[in-house]
Amino acid sequence: MPAKKPVMILEACVNSSISAIEAQKGGALRVELCENLHDGGTTPSAGAIQFARKNLHIGLYVMIRPRGGDFLYSDHEFEIMQEDILHAKALGADGVVFGILLPDGTIDMPRMKILVDLARPMGVTCHRAFDMTADPDKAMEDLISLGVNRILTSGQQPTAPQGAALIRDLITKSAGRITIMPGSGVKEHNVAELIHATGATEVHMHLEKQVPSAMQFRQSSVYMGIPGQSEFESTITDWQRFRSVTSGLKG
Repeated sequence: MPAKKPVMILEACVNSSISAIEAQKGGALRVELCENLHDGGTTPSAGAIQFARKNLHIGLYVMIRPRGGDFLYSDHEFEIMQEDILHAKALGADGVVFGILLPDGTIDMPRMKILVDLARPMGVTCHRAFDMTADPDKAMEDLISLGVNRILTSGQQPTAPQGAALIRDLITKSAGRITIMPGSGVKEHNVAELIHATGATEVHMHLEKQVPSAMQFRQSSVYMGIPGQSEFESTITDWQRFRSVTSGLKG
C-alpha cells in the first residue's frame, strides 16, 4: 500500500475575525488572528478573539505583539503581552504567536520562557522576530529548548521563496523537534514550488481582496489614516483564493 500523503496545514494570516471566517470557508486549517497587518500584525481585541472562537471550528492562533517595529520590549510592553496571553487563553484560543529579542539579536530566553509557560496548554509559535536574529541556527536551538512548537520564517529574506534555502536547511537540522513554517510572500503561483523546495508541512499565507464601502455620502477632504489612502474600501481575506490553493494542494 502506498504511503499516505501527509496533510498540508495551511495557516491564514488574517486581519480580523471576519477575515478568519472567510479563510475557514476557503479551506484553511488554522488562522493567525492579527490587527494592523500594515505594521506586521499586532494583538487583536478581546472582542475579535471571542467572535472568531465562536465562529471557527479550525485552529485559532492569536498574535501577541503590543506594537509594530522591533522586538525589543519595555517592561510595560512585556506586562501587556502577559495579560494578552491570559486573555487569549481565557477566550479559547488554541495558540499564541510572539517573539522577544535582546539588543544583540539573540532570543530573550528569560522573558520568552515566562511567556511560553504562561501560554500552556496552548500552542506557541515564534513569529518573524526569528528573521531578525543574528544567528538563525542558535535561535532555533534556543526556541527548541524553550518548548516552542513552531517558527514562522521567511528564511531571513524579504519573502519565503527568496529564503527557501535557509528554510530547507532549518527543517533538516530541526529533525522534527520544531515545525518550521514558511511565510511572507507566499501566494498561489509559488506555494507548491516552495513546499517542494523546502519540504515544509505547514505554510503561512495572506490572500486578500479589497471590498468597496457601501457609503453613499463620501467626504473626500478628510482622512482617518494615511493621506491618499482610500477611506471607502477595506481589506478582507479572499476565501476563493484560499480555496484555489487548498484544492491544488489536495490534488
